Amino acid sequence: MKKLSTACLCIHGYTGSPAEVEPLVDYLKEYTKWHIEAPTLPGHGERLNLRGHYYQEWIATAELALIELKKEYDHIVLIGFSMGGMIASYLAAKYKVDRLILLSAALKYISFSQMVKDIFGMAGDAWKGVLSSNDLYLRYRTKVTQTHLLSSLEFMRCVEFTKPYLKDIQCPTLIMQGQLDGMVPSKAANFLEKEIKSPVKEVVFLPKSKHLICHGEDCDVLFENVLKFAVDL
Repeated sequence: MKKLSTACLCIHGYTGSPAEVEPLVDYLKEYTKWHIEAPTLPGHGERLNLRGHYYQEWIATAELALIELKKEYDHIVLIGFSMGGMIASYLAAKYKVDRLILLSAALKYISFSQMVKDIFGMAGDAWKGVLSSNDLYLRYRTKVTQTHLLSSLEFMRCVEFTKPYLKDIQCPTLIMQGQLDGMVPSKAANFLEKEIKSPVKEVVFLPKSKHLICHGEDCDVLFENVLKFAVDL
């Protein structure tokens, strides 16, 4: 028998781990009574082992978690970050869920203009001898050394596979995007709004946030918007 309550499935991004959405998960645990799941996709985690893993596995892992939650809970909130946003979109199109929340969803990827600014920022810090204190460098240094080229192709295949399902999403959808994102261009949020056919859509831009939006300077605004959007379940 189903519990009359809400479950939330949070899906992290490519080369990431549940730590990418952990601040939001902690906030929701404090302010809601939701049951929250944040699975680690195959080959991902704090220590990457992506070689030999395929995007179908990543989707299947999230899908199986959703199926299990739907067996026990009446209301489902789907939250996806970056590539996880595209996986969450696919699941929202395929299954009945109550809310879809997309954070830096990777419909399009690599903002070259912002990437150049970030690279110059890291170069400047390296020149000053303070690169070890550059947060962006510290977060991505390990990922770059552990990411396999063929796995990056799997990431692109995942995006291309899930993209056509955007038009089938009917649940209320919140799209949040950092304007300083060097991985996903901020215009991706506008493309998502256009492609998703749900009659209820909101787009929120965070002016101080880069790609890791749950760790951004204005993450408090993100948390409040997510809670406000989903609290009426």
